[in-house]
Amino acid sequence: MVFTHDMSDWLSFNIDRDWLDKNISWRDFETGVKLGKLKREDKTSLVLYEADSEVTVDAFMPHMHPGGEAYLVLEGEVWDEEGTYPTGSIVWMNRETTHTPKTRGKTLILVLWPEGVKSA
Repeated sequence: MVFTHDMSDWLSFNIDRDWLDKNISWRDFETGVKLGKLKREDKTSLVLYEADSEVTVDAFMPHMHPGGEAYLVLEGEVWDEEGTYPTGSIVWMNRETTHTPKTRGKTLILVLWPEGVKSA
């Protein structure tokens, strides 16, 4: 099950990209996608995904979240097998949900993995 709500009617974001560039250690997957780790505690991780406006077809591979996944679309648009999530959308995916997300346009996503992520 996927629970989602679009909050773009009343919520907007001011993203300080200079701060992100100075304070986040980004891992560049060379697919047009970068991962920035914000915090990790035991199995729980809070990360940022940044996708260029053009990414490779395999930028995001099929994967599963043992403890579920929550994410907030800060910029751009994310879509997968369950739906489309524009800027301002908050998404919860149940435990052991498998999906293959895609992005449209330059995209920034704040992601919480309660128990990490595994390849599907």
